[in-house]
Amino acid sequence: MKAIDIIHAEHRALGAVLQAFGFILDEVRDGRLKPDFTLLEAMIEYITEVPDKLHHPKEDEVLFVALRARLPQAGALIDKLQHDHAEGNRHIAELRDTLRRYREEGPEGFRTFEATARAYIANSWSHVALEERELLPLARKGLSEGEWANIDAAFEANKDPWSGPTGEFRSLFTRIVSMVPAPHGLGPSAGSDT
Repeated sequence: MKAIDIIHAEHRALGAVLQAFGFILDEVRDGRLKPDFTLLEAMIEYITEVPDKLHHPKEDEVLFVALRARLPQAGALIDKLQHDHAEGNRHIAELRDTLRRYREEGPEGFRTFEATARAYIANSWSHVALEERELLPLARKGLSEGEWANIDAAFEANKDPWSGPTGEFRSLFTRIVSMVPAPHGLGPSAGSDT
């Protein structure tokens, strides 16, 4: 079940950026950091592009198809997860729009951006938790070895949660880690002069 390991790895990578994003929002809100729009844009790019281009297609086109065929009772759960995937574009547009307005309006735009970002983060965590707690245990028990062999092969072809098809996600992840202040990244601690 290499596919499950790949899903876990992708969830961990996404979770690291989501956690750092929440940390940055806290620090800006509390006045310990000035907004770094380059960092915010990079984080938003990662948390929206990696799931849409790397993670969700494998689930939608491979894992969910196998689960629907084998376990019809998983249909409602899969419908919910696919609905989340489909709604992602609307939420992404809203997140990017509120960041643009925050950049234009200055501090007055932060509250709206923060609320939108926190909702996006919460929805992402909820989606990941649903997959980890319900979908993956169901798949682990319900699919045959042959089905897992096919799923694993498809997932292995596109498994690296950081690289993406041309390596773009690896460099984006590295850039984010280098900009995020310690303890969530390698950048200078909030409030330091270095």
